Parts: sequence; C-alpha cells; structure tokens
Amino acid sequence: MKKKLYGFVLLFFTSIPLFAQDQVTDTVVQKILKEVIVIGKKTQLYQQQTKPLATVEEYLQQSGKVGMIKRGAYAWEPIINSMTTERTLITIDGMRVFGACTDKMDPITSYVEVSNLSEATITSGQQGGNHGAAIGGSIDLKRNRSGFVNSGWDVLIHSGFESNGNQKIVGSAVNYANNRFYVDTDFMYRDAENYTAGNNQEVLFSQFRKFNISATSGFSFDENKMVEASLIYDKATDVGYPALPMDVSLAEALITSLKFEYVPKSSKIKNWETKIYYNTIKHRMDDTKRPFVPIHMDMPGWSDTYGFYSKATGVFKSHHLMVDLNSFYNRSVAEMTMYPSNPNESLMFMFTWPDVRTLYNALFLEDTILLNSQSSLRFSASVANHFNTVANDLGLESLQIFYPNMKNSKNRILKSISSNYTYAKNGFQYGFGLAYGERAPSVSEGYGFYLFNSFDRYDYIGNPELKNEKASEANAFIGFKTQKLSTKLSSSYFHISNYIVGKPADNMIPMTIGASGIKTYTALDYATIVNTDLNIEYQFDTNFKWLGQLVYSYGQDYKKENLPFISPLRYSAAFQYNVKKFSSEMAVQGNAVHTQYSPFYGEDRTPDYAILNVASSYSFQMDNSKWYVKAGIENVLDAYYSTFSDWNTIPRKGRNFFLNISFGL
Repeated sequence: MKKKLYGFVLLFFTSIPLFAQDQVTDTVVQKILKEVIVIGKKTQLYQQQTKPLATVEEYLQQSGKVGMIKRGAYAWEPIINSMTTERTLITIDGMRVFGACTDKMDPITSYVEVSNLSEATITSGQQGGNHGAAIGGSIDLKRNRSGFVNSGWDVLIHSGFESNGNQKIVGSAVNYANNRFYVDTDFMYRDAENYTAGNNQEVLFSQFRKFNISATSGFSFDENKMVEASLIYDKATDVGYPALPMDVSLAEALITSLKFEYVPKSSKIKNWETKIYYNTIKHRMDDTKRPFVPIHMDMPGWSDTYGFYSKATGVFKSHHLMVDLNSFYNRSVAEMTMYPSNPNESLMFMFTWPDVRTLYNALFLEDTILLNSQSSLRFSASVANHFNTVANDLGLESLQIFYPNMKNSKNRILKSISSNYTYAKNGFQYGFGLAYGERAPSVSEGYGFYLFNSFDRYDYIGNPELKNEKASEANAFIGFKTQKLSTKLSSSYFHISNYIVGKPADNMIPMTIGASGIKTYTALDYATIVNTDLNIEYQFDTNFKWLGQLVYSYGQDYKKENLPFISPLRYSAAFQYNVKKFSSEMAVQGNAVHTQYSPFYGEDRTPDYAILNVASSYSFQMDNSKWYVKAGIENVLDAYYSTFSDWNTIPRKGRNFFLNISFGL
C-alpha cells in the first residue's frame, strides 16, 4: 500500500510541470556535455544540500549517471553509466589515485571529505578523456580554494549526529586569504557503530571510524603567476563490511601535489597549468573480529603513484583549444598470509598483486569550434602508452603456472576519439555525439592471483594476455528551459568489444575454503549497455520548487545474458520550500522490481521499494557568529529493503534521525 501511495504521489507531481508556458532566451553555447554537482564552498557548505554532512558518495548519487555498490556503511564504490571502477576513472583535482585493496574496499572517493570539496564534475564516456583512458566516464573531485581575495580569516565549525548507528561527526575549517596568499585547512572526524535495517534489525560489522585532514595553500608571484601546494591525509580504522567475509583494520592515504599556473596577459594562450603529485595508500584487511573463521588471513595492500600533467588552453578565432600531456607511474602490491589452526602446520603465503608497476604516458587534444551564437562542435582525441611490469619474481612464477609463456612486461597503445554537436536557442537545447575508446585491463584483471569474490563465491585469477577492451559510443540529449521549468533527457549507448569478465575454469581447484570454483578473466565478443535519465525542475514561485528524476538502464552480453549491477527503473521526487532563513524538503525515492538481474553473474532479484525523507533547516546570527541548524528523518516509515547494488543483498539503513549544526566566525 505504501509503495502504491508513493507511486501515485510521484505520478501526480510529475504531471504538474507539463503546463509551463513562460520562456526565456538562452544563447550560451554548451561547450562540453558534462554534469557538475555543487558540493559547496566552506562558508556555504551547509546551504547547499539536504543533508549537509553527508558523505561524498551520497552527494554523487544525485546524478542520474552515478550509482553506488555498497558493501557496508562506508566507502561505497561508484559506478558510472552502469560500469564499475575498472571501466571508469575518478580523480582528485585531476590527479590519478589508485586504491590498495583487491576487494575494492577503498574507492578514491573514500579518501576525501565533503567539507573540503567544492564540486564534482561528471563526464560521460570519452568526454572526460583528458584524465586518462576509460570507457564508462569519469568523476573529477574538485577541492575548495579561497583564492586571492582580501577576505582575511574565516573559521567554520561543524557537528552532527545520526541516530541510526550513533554516528558522531565533528569538523572544522580555518582559512586565510589576501591578494597574494591563501591557505585553506580542513578537518573532519566520523565515528559510527553498527546500523539497523528496517524494523530494528541490527546489521553486524557495519561500524567505522575515520578522520580526514586537508590543506591547500597558494602564493601569487604577480597577477598572472601562482604556485599552489596541497595535502590530504585520511585514516580509517575499525571499518566493518557486513557484505564481505573480512573487515578493515586500517585504510590510510597521503595525497600531495604542487601546481604552477600561468595566465598570459595578452596571448592566444589563456591558461597554462602544470602539476606534479605523489600519493601513497596502505590498506589492511582483517578477519580477527569475525566468529567461526576457518583459517585466519592477513591481507595488506599498498599503492604508490607518482604523476604529473601539463595542460594549456587557448582561443584562436572560433577554436577553443586544450592540450593536455599527462603521465603517472604506479606500484601496486598486495599479499595474503594464511595461519592454519594447527600451529604445527606451516604458514601459507602468496602475492595477490605481484608488485605490478604501471607507466602511463598520454597526449590529449581537444578543439571546440563555435559555429555561431547557438551551436558548437567539439572534437577530441588521445593516444597513450600503457606499460606494465611484474617486478616480483615469486609473483611472476606463480602466474606462469597458468600462463607458461607469460613475459614479465606488457606494452599497450590506447586510443580514443570523440565528437559532439550542441545547439541552444531560446531555452531549447539538444546535442548528440559519437566516440570510440580503449582501456587496458586493471591490475586485478591482468595480474590478480586467487582473489576471492564473495558476490559469486569464486576465486579469480588474472589474465596478462587479455586484449584491450574497446568501446563504441553514441550519446544524445535534449532539454528545454524557461523561467520556471527546466527539463533534460539524455541517453548513451555503449557497444563494448573484448568485454572482460570472469569465466569458470573447470580444471582448477579454488584456494578459498567454501569457494564454488575458480574463474579466470577472459574477453567476451561484446556487450551492450544503454543508459537514459530524465531530470525535471519546476519553480512554482520564489519559495516553492519541485525536482524529479527518472533513470533507466539496460545491459546484456553477446549471449543475451543480463550484465550485473545494471539498475532497474529508479526514480526520485522532492518538494523544496524556502522562505527567508527557513527551508524544508520532502522527498520520495525508489526502484522498480529488478527484473533484469543476472543469476549467471551471481545476482539475486531484489523487490521494488520506496522510501520517504523529510528535512528542515534554520539559519540565524548570534553576536558575531553565523549559525545554521538542519534536522531531518531518512526512511521515515522504517522500510526494510535492499537494492540491486547492495553486495550480497545486505539491507539498507532503517529510520534515521540526523542533526547537523554549523557556525562560522
């Protein structure tokens, strides 16, 4: 009954905007098909979102192109255009960062905090190719910067509490800026216990604790030259993963960079930016707190990345050009030590990532041609050299058991090209494009050794002989905007050749106790993925606004088997009311029944669901300080549910009361 009621309310809401008549003129040329989610500057963070101190992953889910694979309450894995992190790219201010966990417990988004980010730029397919080779798309997480303004000192304090899981949140930001110098510092701490699903059912091993420190400082030599240094230190401990057989005792990251930027005063070159960076990540899986462990294991991993990029933009008549030269060197190593219950038996040791070194060099070119005041053409192309080396002899010899002719190194050439046309006039806009791109197998796909996947309960072995995965892409969008109404419908189609998946190997014995068998990575002839999302926003008056979103995805391989982690029809709708210092919101979101689930790839069918969320806020000033208070209830009716992207169908949170308080000095 609840689901039917929500569906009726949503249908009624979505019918309202269709009667809008007002129209405004819009002659701004859209140069690139991208989506930007504004997370907020430090002094405006609490004014931007329904839940101010939400995690970065919760913010990203606002996009119709982004979903999240959840293995617990912490560190969700982003998927873009229904593709997981092997086929996508996530950067922090353009920097490449690679996780150190073979089980994807540490996606890049877990090493930043919402309090030190300003926005997330989401690009679909090859439109974000300047950051590296990917197929599904990319997310660039952009950090806050005060810039060279005479704002002086700025102090902001955050605090928050969530009832479900007893999560405590505290944070602060201290900033200073003048005409020649600025420094931004930020701290955030989170501590949560096990959460409960609907009907008060405790989800064991879902606790986590973490803190994040961020600092960025810039100095201007003169009005057109500046240097900037930045640092992120993030440390998580005692992180539970209820959907996995192991937890995490430590996830630690140090991310640093140094940037030089030059803006010529009178030149066709508008901006030249060069950055060098280094980051190191340490990750340790742990099962010591789990009951009934057949055999105790230690599984640490390390990832070190050195990189740089040099990017220049310029304007030559009607051509808006960008040239980007980028490179990185990554070292990924992971190991497993097994401790038999019988102390007289010997320890068992193996490299699950055999010290894989990757050297990547790429050149990216982009030209946006302004045809007239309403339309533009965008062309881009890149070529990259991707070179892998297995540096550990023991790891190499282990893989040579399965691939006797395997060499210790592999060189690949990766290519991409894309074109897009956009048109905008009098509030009406549309665009379409074609693209082609390639990617190399990931470290796990190419060189993983007995990686247990608890989703389908197989041990996976990499294949260094895999070919490049290749994707042909078509995309299109159409939109309409007036003073009150804004709508946009976008769609993308991917035909992926040499689609990399795990295939059962009948003649091999698994290593993990209870595993169903072994899968080796192989390439299917092809797979197809389609994504479509509709976004609508209607402003009834200056105080009252409605937002709606509808997303549909479809994916099959060449044998017509459904692909895993393809979202069923999902929807959301929200009413927002703002008047002076007060605001409130009521929202409903849900999924249809997951009819296109994939038993072949280990998926279960999940039922439909709908949940209701409400929130209100109030801002006021006390002496010289500005205060902002926001409270709300998520999953008001305490529904018990799982979604298509919940690993092993672990249930989501039940009813959750949250309170966020921020004040600035």
